[in-house]
Amino acid sequence: MRPGSSSCQGDGSFPELLVLPIGGVEPLLVVGLSGHCDPLGGPTMFFYLTKKISIPNKVKLKCISWNKEQGFIACGGEDGLLKVLKLETQTGDAKLRGLAAPSNLSMNQNLEGHSGSVQVVTWNEQYQKLTTSDENGLIIVWMFCKGSWFEEMINNRNKSVVRSMSWNADGQKICIVYEDGAVIVGSVDGNRIWGKDLKGLQLCHVTWSADSKVLLFGMANGEIHIYDNQGHFIIKMKLSCLVNVTGAISIAGIHWYHGTEGYVEPDCPCLAVCFDNGRCQIMRHENDQNPVLIDTGMYVVGIQWNHMGSVLAVAGSQKVATQDKDVNIVQFYTPFGEHLGTLKVPGKEISALSWEGSGLKIALAVDSFIYFANIRPNYKWGYCSNTVVYAYTKPDRPEYCVVFWDTKNNEKYLKYVKGLISITTCGDFCILATKADENHPQFVLVLCNSIGTPLDPKYIDIVPLFVAMTKTHVIAASKEAFYTWQYHVAKKLTAVEINQITRSRKEGRERIYHVDDTPSGSMDGVLDYSKAIQGTRDPICAITASDKILIVGRESGTIQRYSLPNVGLIQKYSLNCRSYQLSLNCNSSRLAIIDISGVLTFFDLDARVTDSTGQHVVGELLKLERKDVWDMKWAKDNPDLFAMMEKTRMYVFRNLDPEEPIQTSGYICNFEDLEIKSVLLDELLKDPERPNKDYLVNFEIRSLRDSRALIEKVGIEDASQFIEDNPHPRLWRLLAEAALQKLDLHTAEQAFVHCKDYQGIKFVKRLGKLLSESMKQTEVVGYFGRFEEAERMYLEMDRRDLALGLRLKLGDWFRVFHLLKTGSGDADDSLLEQANNAIGDYFADRQKWLNAVQYYVQGRNQERLAECYYMLEDYDGLENLAISLPENHKLLPEIAQMFVRVGMCEQAVTAFLKCGQPKAAVDTCVHLNQWNKAVELAKNHSMKEIGSLLARYASHLLEKNKTLDAIELYRKANYFFDAAKLMFKIADEEAKKGTKPLRVKKLYVLSALLVEQHHEQMKNAQRGKARGKNSEATSALAGLLEEEVLSTTDRFTDNAWRGAEAYHFFILAQRQLYEGYVDTALKTALHLKDYEDIIPAVEIYSLLALCACASRAFGTCSKAFIKLTSLETLSSEQKQQYEDLALEIFTKYTSTDNRKSELDDSLMEGGEGKLPTCVATGSPITEYQFWMCGVCKHCVLAQEISHYSFCPLCHSPVG
Repeated sequence: MRPGSSSCQGDGSFPELLVLPIGGVEPLLVVGLSGHCDPLGGPTMFFYLTKKISIPNKVKLKCISWNKEQGFIACGGEDGLLKVLKLETQTGDAKLRGLAAPSNLSMNQNLEGHSGSVQVVTWNEQYQKLTTSDENGLIIVWMFCKGSWFEEMINNRNKSVVRSMSWNADGQKICIVYEDGAVIVGSVDGNRIWGKDLKGLQLCHVTWSADSKVLLFGMANGEIHIYDNQGHFIIKMKLSCLVNVTGAISIAGIHWYHGTEGYVEPDCPCLAVCFDNGRCQIMRHENDQNPVLIDTGMYVVGIQWNHMGSVLAVAGSQKVATQDKDVNIVQFYTPFGEHLGTLKVPGKEISALSWEGSGLKIALAVDSFIYFANIRPNYKWGYCSNTVVYAYTKPDRPEYCVVFWDTKNNEKYLKYVKGLISITTCGDFCILATKADENHPQFVLVLCNSIGTPLDPKYIDIVPLFVAMTKTHVIAASKEAFYTWQYHVAKKLTAVEINQITRSRKEGRERIYHVDDTPSGSMDGVLDYSKAIQGTRDPICAITASDKILIVGRESGTIQRYSLPNVGLIQKYSLNCRSYQLSLNCNSSRLAIIDISGVLTFFDLDARVTDSTGQHVVGELLKLERKDVWDMKWAKDNPDLFAMMEKTRMYVFRNLDPEEPIQTSGYICNFEDLEIKSVLLDELLKDPERPNKDYLVNFEIRSLRDSRALIEKVGIEDASQFIEDNPHPRLWRLLAEAALQKLDLHTAEQAFVHCKDYQGIKFVKRLGKLLSESMKQTEVVGYFGRFEEAERMYLEMDRRDLALGLRLKLGDWFRVFHLLKTGSGDADDSLLEQANNAIGDYFADRQKWLNAVQYYVQGRNQERLAECYYMLEDYDGLENLAISLPENHKLLPEIAQMFVRVGMCEQAVTAFLKCGQPKAAVDTCVHLNQWNKAVELAKNHSMKEIGSLLARYASHLLEKNKTLDAIELYRKANYFFDAAKLMFKIADEEAKKGTKPLRVKKLYVLSALLVEQHHEQMKNAQRGKARGKNSEATSALAGLLEEEVLSTTDRFTDNAWRGAEAYHFFILAQRQLYEGYVDTALKTALHLKDYEDIIPAVEIYSLLALCACASRAFGTCSKAFIKLTSLETLSSEQKQQYEDLALEIFTKYTSTDNRKSELDDSLMEGGEGKLPTCVATGSPITEYQFWMCGVCKHCVLAQEISHYSFCPLCHSPVG
């Protein structure tokens, strides 16, 4: 009898099981499979019972706990029963891994020590300890040593019974609660940390928070109290699930998932509280005011999260109207309260449950038995273009990590995706369906290639609960509507194609249809999301599509068939089941349906039959039915072939007839060429960051295995007859390859003809023209990809040319290079150069620039060599390359641009000039602010636009108030006169602002120095012209013009030097005054009367009055006061202050000079023909011997200059 055929009703129920031998383990012969649809795209899991273990003497079990890390199972029961078991999986066969691998009891130890009924068992997985307690209050801590469990510590209060124990997340602390209200918190080494007696409270449950800061205490009356980790009461938990509940209730279980494996979503509910009446609430934290509420409709005995907090199992019993006794069931929920399914369990009373560490199995304590059920999760995964795409969560990241694992090259590409809903694949592409944003109702369909590169995202306003994909279309469906998108992928988009894509919505590439509509197939669908809002009484539950048709399954069992690409409703069919997974064969003639109970049926879409009423109908339900199916895949190249997964067995069907099953738990990736590729996702996701090729398993179907065996053992002729009777391109190809091995060219040619392999036929024809058998054999070896062997055979025949040709065809340039270097005779220089360049390309593609340079040098590939030097930042090498190139070489402009990009002006200019592009050289100088170089180049190459460029840039700087930058610009460009004018303007402005005199002096000096540079420039230009062949008249005219220019600029020059002189004497006079040289200070101050146009008169005469007063020259002082009081710039108050001060001075002293001044009154009044003034002392120079500065042309007394290294005025070096 086929397993699961007649004894299982397909609704998940199980018949009564026979009692197995005491302590024995056996597979369950009759099991059922259950599943349920969830709102995000179908069942998240299937599950079925597989084994049971019977307890000796029919001792009833009370509790069970599965160690998540080491795999030990502890179970406690009546009469002091305590056993530790371990199911060891045999891993001898690589294909038999995971759930498909046989498992045996590797440990079955009775732990003696308890006399009463063992009620609590809990694991400390971090420290490998087991803590147990019985009805007498005895607590025993067990330790593992040398393969067995031994008693380590004992504790007994002898006052009350232990109701619950809980280790914290890191295994450092244990909290024990007693029925009488006593609480003890101890350390892992047995020391008591603190204790507390909660008077008047009956405790029954305890659990720690993930951070060990909070303790939850469950009371016998159903209340839950929140305490801190030191035993201080915080608050009572709000139990929203008990609203409107009357009568006595008790807590069935509290389980807080600690987030050790990450969360399925950010801010995911993780604290589950369930009561015996079936009411349950799932909270994000202990103070969550808006928990997820569930009414399980059952009597609950226990709850537990799986290893990653994605599934909550609720165990208990349920009343069934058709039966007298209650039925044991386990219900499964997501953290958001979505029901995933119900597993029915035989027996009288279920007492406890516990998940295995990987979440793929669950253990159930029922009466005196332990039942085991396998879980088949509906992982988020797909397979496209030799790439397995799968998603998992990390504890440290809120997003899903999506891995694109290239199984051919064993490379993986990671992509982090927020709010991932599903992964759908087809051909070389996949669709990632995601939520657009936490607070936004939109969703995104992201089209990716096989390495995870997003190609085209589409934002849609319906929830993509179900997604199907063909080579041209993506179909996403909510419960009420479905959206179609005709996607387009091009390697290079032309402007026309880009325009087409932007107008795609107008052209109808995206459409939406309500499931109750009847589209005609014309372009009547529009992108109107208001259709998605309209409800329906019969929601969508599954979809599938091929290139020709779209199938939509509805919860009532109705199947709707639409045409593609123009969506039109063709036919409606009626089935008696609710679909979970739909799949079309390769010619769209048959539909496979897996319903929510795991029953697989088939429907012929085109068959025309007569129904029971005598009417002709289209479509026929085929007689084949299989139960407990959780995956299936049609062959891509044969409409009658398919593979299906039934529990831990894979069946292959041809024309609805099964082959012998294969033991495996893999998910089917691909079925093509009589080979099935499956991936062991359970194993892969245990360590998703390190995928291993061992997790990919290939299975050959029977006809392929038989053909291979016939060829190997019987011969080609008999195998040929067998393949003619069972034709398939893969079998003919197998025969052709075998015939080639034996050089049976006639059979090989016929086989290639049958499998329509034109290249193979040409190869056989070519072989037939070869005379040498060894040559034929070598060509065959190469055909089968044994290239090393083929090369060796060519070389043995002394045909190095053919060996080279083979490697050239393969593009194996390393071997080409090796053969050219090691072979005798002259190597082909052009081929060697080509090989060097190809190897250089190989390294350059991998950004190994240094290796690439070596080969490009040998290959004389200057273009790629320049690129490598640039990437290596070897600018010396790049410069040497530019020097070595001939003039006007096409590579020079590109090298010049490389230098420009890194700011190397001189090298860029050299390269541009070498290729005859002076304009580009000038532009480069301008771009890099090398204006003097730009001007020089422009002059040398008679370019006129440099002046305008300079002026434009200077005005741009001035607009931004960057006057000093503009001065520097003019100075570098040798436009000294313009620079001097700007500097003089700044000096004037600073003087008017009353800035420090020293700064103003410096600015005037700089302005004057720029003027002197301008003069020198003009003189040099005239000398250069005079050395030419100009006539005397021309020279005379130039001299007159120059003299005119100089006379124009002299006035400006004088102003610049006068400003410098004014502030120089102003500073000098004050320095002399403060140093006590009052007479000298007075002489210096007297010079300032000539600079009233530069320094304000009030400052000049104030200083003069001060110096005169200090020098006792009261006559001069009186004249200074008279000048001050007559200044129109002073206010009347200021004038009054000066008059008062003068009165105070001259009432004490006579307004005459006490000492005869060396300066007569003419100095005070000013005049022409004055003696030169020493800029070091301020005194007039009366001697014939004095020093004159070569820059500013100012004089210093001969005896004074020896004290100076620099000119006192312009600070140019002396001598």
